[in-house]
Amino acid sequence: MNQRDLRKWHRKLAPIVFLPLFITALTGVVYRIARSWFGASDQVGEFLMTIHQGAWLGKDLRVFYVLLNGLGVFAMLLTGIMMARLWRSSPPNKTD
Repeated sequence: MNQRDLRKWHRKLAPIVFLPLFITALTGVVYRIARSWFGASDQVGEFLMTIHQGAWLGKDLRVFYVLLNGLGVFAMLLTGIMMARLWRSSPPNKTD
């Protein structure tokens, strides 16, 4: 896959996976800080975990939320690393 195709896939996937990943990361961090530093109640913690884990979607859709979140992270990492050319088949060209 060439660089142009990778950028196209990355650009198309990024807006789709951004919001779910952002919500998951944000609620996870807020949960930990609220419980550890501010002694948030169990009710607040449960509310944050409901959002964090996608439980608000119901028992059946929660599995897909978590699966798609994981696949989204993997896809963004893979295309990002490939675009950064961290896996090279040949050494980079040096131009001095």
